[in-house]
Amino acid sequence: MDEVVDTLGKIEQNYKLFQQQQLTFIKALKLTRVEANDIVRPVSSINQVRCYKDHHCYNSRDKHVLNMFISICNDLHNLCHKLEKVHPGDSVSNSLVAKCKELLKENNDFTALRATYPHGVVNYLSLAEATDCYAGVVSLIPVVIGTIREWISYTNKNLLRKDRECSKCKCEDPHLKNKAPGMPANKHRN
Repeated sequence: MDEVVDTLGKIEQNYKLFQQQQLTFIKALKLTRVEANDIVRPVSSINQVRCYKDHHCYNSRDKHVLNMFISICNDLHNLCHKLEKVHPGDSVSNSLVAKCKELLKENNDFTALRATYPHGVVNYLSLAEATDCYAGVVSLIPVVIGTIREWISYTNKNLLRKDRECSKCKCEDPHLKNKAPGMPANKHRN
């Protein structure tokens, strides 16, 4: 579980750098959409962003910021696969992982996706056109990160705690990493 938390922390650091370039990201999408003669439909999938970067982006700064988005999405996708391996989970935790995996599919349509509080990424989009065209793409990463955080919290609270409890007295087993406070170390040794 520590590895998952560390990996998510690294992804969040990369996302903070990406957030600082959100306006550059939107400008890069605008330019590549114009270059692709695709200004009518909104940005709706990771694959569409990848296509813009690979075939319609001629500016290195724009290519870099589009690549940052794709890279963070790939890192989140890989983390989702780790979540399944860390703990088999129950229906709630498995549904959270499934939601993340679905959102991160290459061709998943995320146009209706909107990040809500505390993520203000959509609030920075000023015009109605920008909100309609880019709100889904800027909401994708914060929604997935929030869902993974929810999975970590749920798993720690409801699933992993049961693995650490002693079956005799319902206190955490001192032989495991975290013992219950105030319990002597030799309580369960006979």
